[in-house]
Amino acid sequence: MLRIVSLQMMATALAGLVAALLGGWPAMISAVLGGLCCVVPNALFALRLFASVHRPGAASPATFFVGEFIKIALTVGFLGATAWLYHDLNWPALIGGFVVALKSYIILLFRHQK
Repeated sequence: MLRIVSLQMMATALAGLVAALLGGWPAMISAVLGGLCCVVPNALFALRLFASVHRPGAASPATFFVGEFIKIALTVGFLGATAWLYHDLNWPALIGGFVVALKSYIILLFRHQK
């Protein structure tokens, strides 16, 4: 899980760099905020799963589904807060950064494990 979250952070940084080159600072900040709206809830979800697996009797499907619900609620909340609080928001950059972070795990599918 840590590899996925770190890969999402790197993809978010790359999306921010591309957005900065294409649209300037507001686009870069929007892309990074969009990526963080995906990365932060995923990191919290991974931490919650890691903690529940290492406690006896704590891992269950209910733990997973409650964590997933919290992750989705946090993502929606972060996106809403970003739209409400950041007044120079560049919507294409925000959505682009979010999608890049969300789908960055696909890169791990193409890596060969040794």
